[in-house]
Amino acid sequence: MPGTLYTLEVQPNIPQELACLHDFANNLYYSWSRKVRGLFFRMDPGLWEDCGHNPKIFLRRVSQARVDESMADSTFMFDLQETSAQFRRYLSEPIHPSLADQLVHGRDLIAYFCAEYGFHESFPIYSGGLGILAGDHCKAASDLGLPFVAVGLLYRVGYFTQTIDARGRQIESYLPVNFEDLPISPVLNGAGEALEFWLPMPGREVAVKVWQAHVGRVQLILLDTDLAQNSPPDRAITYRLYGGDRTMRIQQEILLGMGGVRALRAMGLEPGAWHINEGHAAFSIIERCREEVAKGMPFDAAMELTAANTVFTTHTPVAAGHDVFDAGQIEQYFRDLAHSLGLDFDRFMRLGSLDDRPGQFNMTTLALHGSRQHNGVSKIHGEVASVMERGHWPQIEPKENPIRHVTNGVHASTFLAREWANMFDQRQRDWRKHLCDRPYWNEALKQLPDHRFWSLRQSLKQEMFKNVAQRITEQHRRNGSSEAIIRKSLRLISQHERDVLVIGFARRFATYKRATLLLKDLERLARMVNDPERPVVIIFAGKAHPADEPGQDLIRQIWEIAHRPEFLGRILMLEGYDMALARKLVTGVDVWLNTPEYPMEASGTSGQKAGMNGVINLSVLDGWWGEGYEGDNGWAISPHGPEYDPAYRNSQEAHDLLDLMSKEVIPLYFTRDKGSYSSHWVAMSKASMATTLPNFNSQRMVLDYVNGFYLHALAKGVEFKRNDAAIALALAEWKAKVRSMWPKLRATRVDEVHPHIQHGERLTIRVAVDVNGLSPEDIRVECQMGRLMSDSHLDVQSHYIFEPDGLDEQGRKIFTLDIHPPLPGLQSYRIRLFPCHPSLTHPYEMGYMLWL
Repeated sequence: MPGTLYTLEVQPNIPQELACLHDFANNLYYSWSRKVRGLFFRMDPGLWEDCGHNPKIFLRRVSQARVDESMADSTFMFDLQETSAQFRRYLSEPIHPSLADQLVHGRDLIAYFCAEYGFHESFPIYSGGLGILAGDHCKAASDLGLPFVAVGLLYRVGYFTQTIDARGRQIESYLPVNFEDLPISPVLNGAGEALEFWLPMPGREVAVKVWQAHVGRVQLILLDTDLAQNSPPDRAITYRLYGGDRTMRIQQEILLGMGGVRALRAMGLEPGAWHINEGHAAFSIIERCREEVAKGMPFDAAMELTAANTVFTTHTPVAAGHDVFDAGQIEQYFRDLAHSLGLDFDRFMRLGSLDDRPGQFNMTTLALHGSRQHNGVSKIHGEVASVMERGHWPQIEPKENPIRHVTNGVHASTFLAREWANMFDQRQRDWRKHLCDRPYWNEALKQLPDHRFWSLRQSLKQEMFKNVAQRITEQHRRNGSSEAIIRKSLRLISQHERDVLVIGFARRFATYKRATLLLKDLERLARMVNDPERPVVIIFAGKAHPADEPGQDLIRQIWEIAHRPEFLGRILMLEGYDMALARKLVTGVDVWLNTPEYPMEASGTSGQKAGMNGVINLSVLDGWWGEGYEGDNGWAISPHGPEYDPAYRNSQEAHDLLDLMSKEVIPLYFTRDKGSYSSHWVAMSKASMATTLPNFNSQRMVLDYVNGFYLHALAKGVEFKRNDAAIALALAEWKAKVRSMWPKLRATRVDEVHPHIQHGERLTIRVAVDVNGLSPEDIRVECQMGRLMSDSHLDVQSHYIFEPDGLDEQGRKIFTLDIHPPLPGLQSYRIRLFPCHPSLTHPYEMGYMLWL
């Protein structure tokens, strides 16, 4: 019987000359600085891989000999000092010039809440797209120098590590992290002690510790309940990302939302704008209202004050994706709080529901009630969300309701290949200052010789092949495959003298993403990929949620097909999808495939990462690609809407996909009109890069949030707080009056309707309104004029506002419009009324509209 196995870590002595390596390891700047990561790699490439690219673990385990060798390497020391100087300059850079006159540090702080953050594979507090998007948001905020603080949860176990067994089954492994391995430190209070506070939960209080991480110049606040003074169930609240049952989920969301606000207050931070990224953090609205009610403010006014400077972003295009809690859970956790807010329980429930007698509490509904600025994450998704949430503004057409959009973007310095960055550093040294400048990128890529562009793309593919081959070999050997099977699996990607077209599909395996759409006609696909003159390799990677059996079945299907003789080595299913693998794939494949069911793709960002590296997108026109596709920068599959039978839609779109591949994609790649490469392929690849990089990077995205949302929220926050929140109090009172009186408001046109007038004559319209106790200032009467289209849709080209014009003999308020019609010939117009107040953030935020 073997004895006890002990572990011992022999740590090196890091000399002062290398001390900046500790600075790098404790700032997530390393997650996007390839120069920083390159320093660790150069010290010991094997250990860097073994440590999972984690610089803190690396510095504890690197041998003293490697440290001494690095010290003696003059080139390494020069690069270290240069990188350290760049890091110090970065931290001290001023705010972006376009924002210098609009945002002030210490006054205009923006607080950003999200349940997960994906910065780097070494910091596993993310599961997928939402987290990586949040991480990119923070990185771009740092690049721009925004006054910005992010709030999240510190999980002991992030999302699972994936392996795939010999039968194609996904195996999930959860590995708790040691906080000493993470780039975090405790936040300290005024006494120099770790900051902790107590958060009320039913029948008890939960101790919460506050940690911080530095994301360049941005501070990330993370909350932790795994403390000795807590009970085991309470310690488990922050144990696993998206783990446990509904009880665990509501506790995590209370901690994130309400605890997040309390953490910021305990740190002395006073945000001027609050951004709720997805509904998980919506309880922050309740906590901020509680603070104001505790000071003596009525709840409705507290809600107006809170909502005025709150931004809410929804990422979910399907109702089933929103977090919903039943009334029993909400009662258990919030009945006492509702009473302290001055609300009966039914009224509190209606904060999360549109029903008069709600049985469920929807976090998206709470977020919409408690914010005045809302957005989806692409143009298409903004339209989908407007329709999906139209119940909040029942009398407003979806296209006019307050939901707008900001299309997602990705962090260029994180996902642009090192080889591209090095080339741009040589040719356009100021390229980082022109990330959003499309003419700049058009010209820069035009000046880059085609043969050099092709050569760099091929070298990135070979780097990816090395990584993929290593992964495939490890997978097969662990699963007991023979060496013959391994050789056959690697035969195409190991032949460096032979060119291969590589198509990549890597993302979360959810059924609506249709990973197997390409596999609907296997006979036709087999003929394509087995053409000896035009070889094709298709690489799949991705995780399915542990509870998503249909998603896991997709992985099994692909695994089984990939092991058929006709597809062995031509279809590869990789396990362990994470940010490290993603960076290899989005830089190394030739074509990025995306086949979601329209309109289920809120945005999708993997194609953006690929496109900015010169990879060409082949995608359904959904999400960001609905805006990104320009005809010469990729291929588009025209989608069938949800009104079509799913089987018919899948069949047609699979046929269209295979047609594109066989008739356009494959021939274009293998047409070598320039001898060793295809000039037409290079042109499309350059167009992909020139359109994606400036239009879909996270700096553009964050600037859109600043200019379209944050600045307005900051201004509204100041306005509503002024004079002891007089505007919030007045607006809440006014809205209550409108809600009680609007349903009985009546309006009638009282002028003679003229079907035609002569050119030069004026059109006079008079409307009588029974205002039911409202004043003329409370009501806006508007005329829309335009052309009636063939589908009976009015193409509105002009808006005119009626003026109050006294009373008629029945005591009704008269509103008059007197204009020259704007268009010649036949035109149409319509008249509508809606509530009006100067302090409304959006003119239709009350959801009332009366049409004549």
